[in-house]
Amino acid sequence: MKKITSILCLMFVLIMIFALPASASAPYQTYTYSIDGKALYSPDAYTPVKSIDAAYMGIADEEIMKEYYPSLYSKYKSGDKTSTEAFKEKLTISSPSDLETDDQQNVYIADTDNNRIIVLDRYYKLKFIIESFVNEQGISDGLTAPQGVFITSDKTVNGELVPGRIFVCDTNANRIVTFDRDGNFLAVIPQPESELFEDGAVYKPVAVAVDQYDRMYVVSSTTYQGIIVMTDTGEFTGFIGAQKATVGLWDIIWRRFQTEEQRALSEQIVSTEFNNISINSDGFIYVTTSSIEEASVQSAITSKSTSGDYAPVKMLNAAGDEIMRRNGFYPPSGEVDMNKVSVTDTITGPSTVVDVAVGPEGTWSIIDSKRSKTFTYDYDGNLLFAFGDSGRQLGNISSKGLAAITYQGDTMLLLDKTSESFSVFQRTEYGDILITALAHQNNREYDKSIEDWTEILKRNSNFDTAYIGIGNALYRSGDYEGAISYYQAAYDVSNYSNAYKEIRKEWISKYILLIPVFVIVVVFLWSKFMKFAKKVNKRVATSGDKRTYGQELLYVFHLMFHPFDGFWDLKHEKRGSVRAGATILGITLLGFYYQNIGQGYILNPQGEYSTIFATMLSVLVPLALWVVANWCLTTLFEGEGSFKDIFIASTYSLAPLPLLMIPATIASNVVISDEADIISLLVTFAFIWTGILLFFGMMVTHDYSLGKNFGTTLGTILGMVIIMFVALLFSTLLGKLVSFVTNIVTEIQYRA
Repeated sequence: MKKITSILCLMFVLIMIFALPASASAPYQTYTYSIDGKALYSPDAYTPVKSIDAAYMGIADEEIMKEYYPSLYSKYKSGDKTSTEAFKEKLTISSPSDLETDDQQNVYIADTDNNRIIVLDRYYKLKFIIESFVNEQGISDGLTAPQGVFITSDKTVNGELVPGRIFVCDTNANRIVTFDRDGNFLAVIPQPESELFEDGAVYKPVAVAVDQYDRMYVVSSTTYQGIIVMTDTGEFTGFIGAQKATVGLWDIIWRRFQTEEQRALSEQIVSTEFNNISINSDGFIYVTTSSIEEASVQSAITSKSTSGDYAPVKMLNAAGDEIMRRNGFYPPSGEVDMNKVSVTDTITGPSTVVDVAVGPEGTWSIIDSKRSKTFTYDYDGNLLFAFGDSGRQLGNISSKGLAAITYQGDTMLLLDKTSESFSVFQRTEYGDILITALAHQNNREYDKSIEDWTEILKRNSNFDTAYIGIGNALYRSGDYEGAISYYQAAYDVSNYSNAYKEIRKEWISKYILLIPVFVIVVVFLWSKFMKFAKKVNKRVATSGDKRTYGQELLYVFHLMFHPFDGFWDLKHEKRGSVRAGATILGITLLGFYYQNIGQGYILNPQGEYSTIFATMLSVLVPLALWVVANWCLTTLFEGEGSFKDIFIASTYSLAPLPLLMIPATIASNVVISDEADIISLLVTFAFIWTGILLFFGMMVTHDYSLGKNFGTTLGTILGMVIIMFVALLFSTLLGKLVSFVTNIVTEIQYRA
């Protein structure tokens, strides 16, 4: 028993030891989104490895900090109370606003409340502090609540080495100060001057980015005209990228009652402010804002808008044009499921985007301070992964504390202004494969990228970007058939269209001689049929014989093109019948059902369709409501048409729908995206044609004037609404009555 007990204890200890790595997993779930807005869980692309606070950096060490603040330290040691508090504040980080890295992986922190920039080495140990300096006039100066920092790399211009610089947004001093990479003062770039700035405008730089031509792009927290562009010497160039303003209905009404002065003042608010900026190696600018009305952002997300008008993140070129690609299922705006409840908090509404960072291989990330989440996209705007949550575990960020993001090679750094620290996230094997796939794709090594994307799918079969990546590789290698299957799996209509275009082009070149023959034959047969129908209708009109079923059906081709005399003869000459009308109605039902199941991939990428029963309800119910409501109303207003006349005229009016809808559905299987609007236009024209026939059919049937028929039509539509309301009310009451009787019977049975 002792041996057995010892073995069991040993096994228990081993199980606990080997179970530890599983419990050390990330305290959040990484995910992407499907085309219908459902979260799809994904392997972690980044996992937290450590949290860096003041103590880890070495800032909390008095012996280290006395080198930077010798006077304050000596007063602190002498027991001066004020100096003691001031020195202890320097041993912490207070309200950090920005986090950046340079090409040597040094880390820069804008320690706002301590009026300094903290520079760390690649291992997150204190390298030096930028706080006080002697300016160009030889006067002692210092930073005042800096909120932004940007570092440029060394470069060669005309054969000469130009060293990199540190640009600091000295926010409360309303200026930008530059230093060399060792922290030595270089110059002060004052507030730009221009007539474009309004009188009394306040310049408060909070973020800055510099391109390869030393153009500065400055975000000012109080400037709504857009991003301020100027040279590195402070010469103002202009504004770019002004946000589109959102004006509510009440504001529009209220302006009508304002004075000229009030209206001029209110019209100054033409845009909203940006809050952060980043720039990639090609000089394209990413900017973020959180000041757009939530309703506008939410509407853009739910409608899957590709416009940047109300986007919380934009990509601009040097001229300020919005050039961001939004090819994903949803526009890059952070959270898609805006009613999704966080693990720790109940948070709804669109993301509050506060920073953006450019990653490797064209990727870029934004952070949502509302949910403490990070969203990473590729260059085309596809969501690669999202992760994060609020909390105190390693890898989580304090509630509403996420303030900045930056990349340090294959590592991601997230700044938590509440806990006054930043977290280090290491890229996982899954993340490495993902970046490698993008690298091979960008370098046109398509065979290798297919292998990488296949490896991704082995780990995450729900990852649509991988299907698109394989499809792109196959497309560029000329395998269009293979590419189409992968595009279909990812619901990528745009790329599917491009691949199908190549297939169609090849098919057309093969059968180029048969296509015009086919078109000529179809046109010839249609022309012959219309001549035959015209001949039959003309003969029947003068024969006086009893109409056959076929003649009643052929009459619809005369009525469609000659509605006034067509509907007159339909009623008074009995050219139509209930059986023919029912046949047209049946053909219309088949046309709608065929449209549901036969549309091409371009118009129906998700393969959605309705059952024949649902199709019948969608056609028969509106038609029945129209006939009943029109008959009830026209009976009261001297209408000459009977219930039978109304039914026949209404069903004959449906003829354009199947006549155009069926060919449009067939054509939808051979069109590309650029031609899809033609199909939609054709179907829309069929509905308009039917509506016109229905309107004039009722006018002729009841012998109404144009104005009276217009009023009756509106009354009929209102009557349809009333009938539906009464039917709904009756069905509800009937349900309650059945429930009441059922409860009584159940009670009686129980008591019996």
